[in-house]
Amino acid sequence: MQELVLPAPAKLNRMLHITGRRPDGYHELQTLFQFLDHGDELRMRCREDGAVHLSPALDTVPDEANLIVRAARLLQAESGCPLGADILLTKRLPMGGGLGGGSSDAATTLLGLDRLWQLGLSLERLAAVGLTLGADVPVFLHGRAAWAEGIGERLTAVELDTPWFVVVHPGVSVATAAVFGATQLTRDTPPITMARALQGGAPGWRNDCEPTVRSLYPRVAAALDWLGARAPAMLTGTGACVFARVDTQAEAQRIVAELPGDYTAFTARGLNLSPLHAALNR
Repeated sequence: MQELVLPAPAKLNRMLHITGRRPDGYHELQTLFQFLDHGDELRMRCREDGAVHLSPALDTVPDEANLIVRAARLLQAESGCPLGADILLTKRLPMGGGLGGGSSDAATTLLGLDRLWQLGLSLERLAAVGLTLGADVPVFLHGRAAWAEGIGERLTAVELDTPWFVVVHPGVSVATAAVFGATQLTRDTPPITMARALQGGAPGWRNDCEPTVRSLYPRVAAALDWLGARAPAMLTGTGACVFARVDTQAEAQRIVAELPGDYTAFTARGLNLSPLHAALNR
């Protein structure tokens, strides 16, 4: 195998509670991850010289900080593999949008290069590598909708409803560190069980980051109000993207047709199996 083309799907946090703050500064979370049938795409071609080349370069992210390049180099170090790769990124997910784009790109890189380089590493070993890149990377590697705890790395696969979603990006990038460092952020939501979270369902789900992001980013607040006037709306992750669950594709498309000119949006179906794993299984 010399070339592989794989998706790097978006995720939504269907709910997100912050239950505490650890001594190392990380926050304890409880969240429900679900994938979307929309995302980036990576085309990977094997190189014999060990070099890792990513194109096109992202203006605001140097290669040494890009999670795709970092994932490839970590995999080389973990496996001792002498091969390299040319990686072509088709970027559709906004940076700082709360859709997990960078983490998803890293997971696709790890799984794709494991296949391309014929390493045969276990999913657990890849997830351990991925966790060093970000707390969201393991859920993309495991590829199942999941209840997550800890910093988001302790995963239990779940089956969620699979409605259509409208996802709106208000044209700003949210700094996760600014949200988690804000003094007004809720950090003491009482922990609940997974069964209770699933039993409560969508009407009772919320994102503890939303009030803080509303206060720090007025454009996100305006997008939440605009979308919320059409369907129940929620922030995903720390934002900036907001989403609404709807019953049909036609309803999702109708909402997008009303979109103000200074926002961007897409419609997508919720999935319990990642499109990345569906592609690899084929």
